[in-house]
Amino acid sequence: MIMPGGPEKLEELVRAVREGRLPEDKVDLSVKRVLSKLLASKGHRSAGERPSLEEHARVAYEAAAEGLVLLKNSGALPIDRAKKVALFGVGQILTVKGGMGSGHTHPPYVSTVLGAARERGLSLDEEVARRYEEALAPHKGDMEVFFMDEPDMPLVREDIVGEDLVEASAARSDAAVVILARVSGEGWDLSPEDFYLREDERWLIEAVSRAFRQRGKPVVAVLNVGFPVDAWSWSDRVDAILLAWQPGQEAGRVIVDALLGVINPSGKLPVTFPKRLEDVPSWTFGGEPRGSPRSVTYEEDVYVGYRYYDTFGVEPAYEFGYGLSYTTFTYSDLSVELSGDEVRVRFKVVNTGSVPGKEVAQVYVKPPKGKVGRPFKELKAFRKTRTLQPGEVEEVEVRIPLRELAGFDGRGWVLEKGVYRVLVGSSSRKIHLQGDLEIPVETVFPA
Repeated sequence: MIMPGGPEKLEELVRAVREGRLPEDKVDLSVKRVLSKLLASKGHRSAGERPSLEEHARVAYEAAAEGLVLLKNSGALPIDRAKKVALFGVGQILTVKGGMGSGHTHPPYVSTVLGAARERGLSLDEEVARRYEEALAPHKGDMEVFFMDEPDMPLVREDIVGEDLVEASAARSDAAVVILARVSGEGWDLSPEDFYLREDERWLIEAVSRAFRQRGKPVVAVLNVGFPVDAWSWSDRVDAILLAWQPGQEAGRVIVDALLGVINPSGKLPVTFPKRLEDVPSWTFGGEPRGSPRSVTYEEDVYVGYRYYDTFGVEPAYEFGYGLSYTTFTYSDLSVELSGDEVRVRFKVVNTGSVPGKEVAQVYVKPPKGKVGRPFKELKAFRKTRTLQPGEVEEVEVRIPLRELAGFDGRGWVLEKGVYRVLVGSSSRKIHLQGDLEIPVETVFPA
């Protein structure tokens, strides 16, 4: 098995065999090893030679739906199916299913946002849609590779629609949806241009916002991306932001169903979205030599991600664990109990809104000040509720091993004595319940 692979690697192997540099029996042995693992895998045994692609598509849809994160909503979502919607952005056609490298797959199809919108029977501004289809027609070959092979997106500028068409669409449509798409992968560093919007992308946001909102019509942004991007500097130009990530072969259907409210977004951010690139603690780790580094020293210590932002008081755009819903939830009745070698945390979550939804409750622990350097607080457990109907309550219990409350002092894991604050919230910065846990004696766990 070759990682990373590529046609040039295969050609090199073939040449080596033909030239006698690589014995063919060695190749056969390697093939046998790979196939033996594949044939013994649970996936192969359950799927056989004829896997159920329909069942796989259902799982892909459900997985993508669970991960959608609603970053902003000022009443623009969900969209009334009877409203006429204008779709902007090449991402409506070049909808990114997944990443490059190990994130790359070969699905039987990819549902695009435009295709799904038509399939779901939305009333669309077809003149705007045709403009994008015409602009992308010369890239048909690239698009086939984009969907079925490595998703290296053809660069088509977002200002292809022109301001006149945006204004005309705003006059005849009820709402606008702007899809911003990014391809991501592995094996190279991101640049500031990957984080911030390009000039043509910012133009599109500004033009659509100005034309629609001055007429009292909402603008929704969809982020079809695989990593944190600038979602703050332009957030006041739109009424809602849906983070779809790169949601696989059912991407378009999942995005459209979320816009319509068929899916109620229930995902939470597994990373912090910073306001500015310079707020990222590792941004200064350029490596040596500069420009083409051969080595990089990471200096965050234990203050990685939200641990850095929370400990040093840096305000993010959207914090770790953040995510909105079309409904609301309240938390109550916190109980924190030390039971043997674990902590039992119990509380209730109730859907206080008007539509069904799920909530991801998160349990953080703030350690006492001691001899071991520790972040301000750390996530120790989380639980996603079942779908709660309006007014329905779920009693949540999580169990945290005491070892997971310890800090590393260079020799072992030390659970220092003192009062630990247990924080239950809907994100790392939205804490709804607090309780104390006293550890009477210090315990050292082996490394």
